[in-house]
Amino acid sequence: MAEQLAAFYHASFVPEFAREYLQNLNRKYTYDDVLYIAEQQMLLEKKVEEQASGKCIFYDTTLLTIKIWFRVVFDSVPEDIDERIRENTYDLYLLMDIDMPWEPDPLREHPHFRKELLQMHIEELDRIGARYVVVQGVGIGRQQCAQQALLSLI
Repeated sequence: MAEQLAAFYHASFVPEFAREYLQNLNRKYTYDDVLYIAEQQMLLEKKVEEQASGKCIFYDTTLLTIKIWFRVVFDSVPEDIDERIRENTYDLYLLMDIDMPWEPDPLREHPHFRKELLQMHIEELDRIGARYVVVQGVGIGRQQCAQQALLSLI
């Protein structure tokens, strides 16, 4: 969705570093891998922000999602991650609802834990006082829902 919105608004886009990294890993990821992913995601954000030509940047993922990943998979979260989340603020989070059917993907985990993961994201966003919208719908309706949420920003 972030990439589609960036294309629609002719804006900059920060991809999810984890996807490319894990596709090329050829082994089960570790806690240290996720630490590396978090660091690289932040570097990628900084790089895109420095090169951004427009006023708007769309981020596929953030440290908040990586924090939840640490919690769910390793039952442990790096001490500095909350501080880093507070330092990296975003104008609006678009949180994708679970109203679409699960699509298998070699990198997707926890197909039966979707409701709990969504709730964890909402709780974290509420905890940090972030502005967010839960995006619902299928196909073009989902994109229109996201675009409607962005009207106040763009």
